Amino acid sequence: MQQPALLDDVAGVRTVSGAEAAGVALPVARVAVDVPLPHLDRPFDYRVPPELDDAAQPGTRVSVRFAGKERSGFVLERVATTDHHGALVPIRRVVSNLPVLTPEVAALCRAVADRYAGTLMDVVRLAVPPRHATTEKAVLEAAAPDRTGMTAAHIPGTAWDDYVGGPAYVRRLAAGESPRAVWSPLPRHEADAPDRLAAIAEAAAATLTSGRGVLVVAPAARDVEELTEALKAALPGEPVVALQADHGPSRRYRAFLQVLTGRARVVVGTRAAAFAPVRRLGLVVCWDDGDDVLAEPRSPYPHAREVLTLRAAQEQAGVLLASWARSVESALLVASGWAHSVAASRATVRERAPRVEAPGDVDLAREGPAAGARIPRPAWELVRKALEHGPVLVQVPRAGYLPVVACQRCREPARCRECHGPLQLAGRGGVPTCRWCGRPDRTWACPTCRGTELRARRVGSARTAEELGRAFPKVPVVLSGARADHGVVREVDDRPRVVVATPGAEPVARGGYQGALLLDAAAVSGRQELDAEPEALRRWMAAAALVRPASAGGRVMLLGDPAPVPAQALVRWDPAGFAERELAQRQELRLPPASRMAAVCGTSRAVAGLLRHLELPDGGEVLGPVPWSQDEVQALVRSDLAQGARLTRALAVAAAVRSAHKEPDPVRIQVDPPEL
Repeated sequence: MQQPALLDDVAGVRTVSGAEAAGVALPVARVAVDVPLPHLDRPFDYRVPPELDDAAQPGTRVSVRFAGKERSGFVLERVATTDHHGALVPIRRVVSNLPVLTPEVAALCRAVADRYAGTLMDVVRLAVPPRHATTEKAVLEAAAPDRTGMTAAHIPGTAWDDYVGGPAYVRRLAAGESPRAVWSPLPRHEADAPDRLAAIAEAAAATLTSGRGVLVVAPAARDVEELTEALKAALPGEPVVALQADHGPSRRYRAFLQVLTGRARVVVGTRAAAFAPVRRLGLVVCWDDGDDVLAEPRSPYPHAREVLTLRAAQEQAGVLLASWARSVESALLVASGWAHSVAASRATVRERAPRVEAPGDVDLAREGPAAGARIPRPAWELVRKALEHGPVLVQVPRAGYLPVVACQRCREPARCRECHGPLQLAGRGGVPTCRWCGRPDRTWACPTCRGTELRARRVGSARTAEELGRAFPKVPVVLSGARADHGVVREVDDRPRVVVATPGAEPVARGGYQGALLLDAAAVSGRQELDAEPEALRRWMAAAALVRPASAGGRVMLLGDPAPVPAQALVRWDPAGFAERELAQRQELRLPPASRMAAVCGTSRAVAGLLRHLELPDGGEVLGPVPWSQDEVQALVRSDLAQGARLTRALAVAAAVRSAHKEPDPVRIQVDPPEL
């Protein structure tokens, strides 16, 4: 049975003394214990046994006894006193004496948990990968690589010349300052001209000359690969580490340890890399910050852009938020003065951007009945002429052959008889298959009219490629998308060919595409979601940026009844203006990001219980609850931005009260919800 420690009580603070603290200068360890209960989201004091004095340092993984069970945790700090009025339980063992949770990352995790009304350990699980003992031993035993380091001579100094304020931004990074910029890159004009990758590499090189590290976050593995290759080529002698969750336990942990031990100062990765323990961080870069893939799907659902901006503020690092289409959140940072806009002049934009057309009903009226075709005659003419000089890109919002089908007779959507999911056709003459459960239905019959024939409601990329292949039989057709049957194609040459791709899977064409069709625009811009139009413009601009400039004959045609505001922003190539307009509308309507909003989802009893414990800040309000799914309801809680921290704190307190009272049914709290 554990013997109590001897404690000296001084004004409520007790100092561990006596034989059990002999030889231990700081005998109390404050440990973040991995428990899932919100009301236990705080450090707990444990006694450090003399034999663990050297190993149990801040940041190390430990095993402790908590509520009768052995649990893992992290030492946050070592102190001499405790406010605990009983005997301190000793740390049972140190899992590894390597401090994997640095003080900077621990502070960031706490800030992110507070920002998103979550718990510290939920964020720490995102920040620190699971330990891989064999990899840890190999990395620590290996000799550190010989790094030449960067000097001012390594900075090329040309990639930012086309941007107003660009050269000054790089100079400030090289001088050790921390400028914050929201950047709208230009499409590449010529094959040998600097592009977005060269500009990011130049900003990284400037930061390294000041003796600081660089952290680059991108939404997809493909982006990480491109950025990693560009940085390695531009930074000779400087190790560049790729950090991705899908690399597997060993490879991911190896990359994490290389950064932790200071063997790499440049990190490129997906959303979890925003927590990478880069030493002396000088610059954080977020590419395509409007992509919802950067939002973590696990509690507390942080967005990588917000993590990076919080981190930059804490560690006094520079910021570079970059995207073809500016996000509304980035526009708010510019409007508030927190960051500055870096963009090219209108004359340079006109020179570098392709010619974009968005024909409407009036423009297509002379086509007669064919005006309503999915690919009207002017689009076929664009493809035919463009193929005389190079490749053509066709962007299709949906993968598959016929991803959505309906009854031919009554137009009722076709659904699975088992799970009621939507049916699809995988190919010509294929069997209807459920998109949810995968069950084929060879004897499908419409429950409304008993019809047995199907018609297409949505056309996918595979069917589009088939149609284009029949129209241009002598031209190769390339299909690119995140599907097992064809996969993502990374690059194509400059020979005439038709490339059909889903958003985010567009290959880069050597020398640029001669033309592009953006099909089914309403399927993206017409969705009933808050971010439908910004997301549509983001997808369209990402594809259009791959097309040659108008001076070289590059043309883009947007088809399929697009929403007028993002369509005109694409035609003018004005992402900043669109983001500013969208922000102004949301400020008027008190919608995110102009306000702080959280979605509370769960059973009606659970949501009502949390709202009963919630103490709203001044000006706060509750919208709902309303039905959300078959068994759940959702309530929206909103406040002004100035009261945002108080709102998230109030939500965390309410969740902790429910947890302490052991109220039944879980409640999901999501700050900045993607869907309202």
